[in-house]
Amino acid sequence: MFLKQLLLAVIGVSAGLIVSAGVFTVLISVGLIPRFAGKMHVANKVFVLEESVIFGTLMGSFLSIYSKWGQIGYYVRLHEVFGAAATEGVWNLTGTLIQIVFGLFAGIFVGCLALAIAEMLNTIPVFARRIGFRHGLGIAILAVAVGKFLGSLIYFTQNMF
Repeated sequence: MFLKQLLLAVIGVSAGLIVSAGVFTVLISVGLIPRFAGKMHVANKVFVLEESVIFGTLMGSFLSIYSKWGQIGYYVRLHEVFGAAATEGVWNLTGTLIQIVFGLFAGIFVGCLALAIAEMLNTIPVFARRIGFRHGLGIAILAVAVGKFLGSLIYFTQNMF
């Protein structure tokens, strides 16, 4: 039994290392973090940005594996931190705000990553030439972004998940 558990642990750690190495390789090859630093005019702090990405990845992995350590809401509700009547409402509002901020930043990061990969592969200019776009490529990209935004709003507001 112990050997089985040990083997599963080794396989799990190995798979996690391979996946994280792949993700960081994509981020490095695309040059996303230095591009963020250049756009924000903080190129001298590029190492801080890289360390922040690594820290966020590690914290996300830790909280997904040890989920009870990240359940602040359970503690707040159990101990009624804001009083018996107000705790549930305050925590629901705080949780909603945290989800909105996290979703905004995660969406910005994923969008920037997708555009950086598309730019690296030169897919947008090749696509525009192949279908004969001469004018309005920016409008087409904006239409795709607005469509994805409206689709996600419908998905989450109609409880389709």
